[in-house]
Amino acid sequence: MTRRLLLAGGGHSHIEVLRRWALAPEPGVTVTLLSPDRWTAYSGMLPGLIAGHYRHHECHIDLDALCAAAGATRIAAMVTALNPTAQEVVTSRGDIIRYDRLAIDIGSTPATGGIAGAGRLGIPIKPVADFLAQWQILCSAALNAPRPLELAVVGGGAAGVETILAMQHRIATEGGRARFTLVGDAAQLLPAQPPAVRQRFAAVFAARGIGLRLGQTVTGVRADGLEFADGSTLACDEVFWINGAAPAPWLRASGIHCDAGGFLSIDATLRSVSYPDVFGSGDAAGMGHAPRPKSGVYAVRQGPPLHDNLRRSLRGEPLSEYRPQRRALALISTGDRQAIAVYGPLSCHGAWVWRWKDNIDRAFMARYRVS
Repeated sequence: MTRRLLLAGGGHSHIEVLRRWALAPEPGVTVTLLSPDRWTAYSGMLPGLIAGHYRHHECHIDLDALCAAAGATRIAAMVTALNPTAQEVVTSRGDIIRYDRLAIDIGSTPATGGIAGAGRLGIPIKPVADFLAQWQILCSAALNAPRPLELAVVGGGAAGVETILAMQHRIATEGGRARFTLVGDAAQLLPAQPPAVRQRFAAVFAARGIGLRLGQTVTGVRADGLEFADGSTLACDEVFWINGAAPAPWLRASGIHCDAGGFLSIDATLRSVSYPDVFGSGDAAGMGHAPRPKSGVYAVRQGPPLHDNLRRSLRGEPLSEYRPQRRALALISTGDRQAIAVYGPLSCHGAWVWRWKDNIDRAFMARYRVS
């Protein structure tokens, strides 16, 4: 009897599932990938692409080529509804697709939290393809602007910091005109990092002339800028939204068990705590037994155990547990071919850290290039 494995989303875990499936297909199993885009961006290289250090093909993975190698079929659509009891999903094309095993690796979107105007006027970093298209338009506009463009990035974590530094570097090196402000609701830049790292990045921001509006909550986005809870405003021409992570609404609507944030609740085997034929990974899932930040490094590490447990589940074999590392190495780029490495309380910086990061990233990408 043929069994159906459905992979919802082309995230970092699922590309590893496809890569390993290509090396050893499972007899009697059909694999379908639901992803609206042929190309999926590797998040670790996205700041370098924004800064102009990489070209598109260097940091995007061809899902069609990967699917062809794995004997899988990609459907250019995304999930819009899930019925876990009937074992079926509804896609954005209106198709109903049944499955025997479902894996969800759809990532997350920036959290706007119901802020007025954010969804209509803000430019979210995801979907990445839409963000990059908007960024290219702004780069061109900055070259011909009669006055410096006022650009704001909402999000004081690592993603927001890397993005705004990459943006500033790109426009400055191309001779464009723009002023940047980073907005964060925490009182400090990079609140999850050690004090020495926060101080180092604060010095980088000061040297680059990037403004900071920290400890202020955004309550509204207008055509001419941002509104804050204390009644103040920030004039800007464009707002980039890189703040927090929000789940797909169809997860909670399906009745499958979700955590307090609305993300799929999974156990130590990466399986749904309420439906054993559903698995999850990456930003889309929450490990209540071992909470970790929403970070691409965990999605990458979940790829191998997800592949193994999907295969075991289809065979009716016992599943193995995934044990996430207690702490992860963070390599945070500063946009100018330099980076800062952080591991626990330890940190170091320089051009050599960026070269180290570049080598790691290029080696990762090479694994998924299919000839």
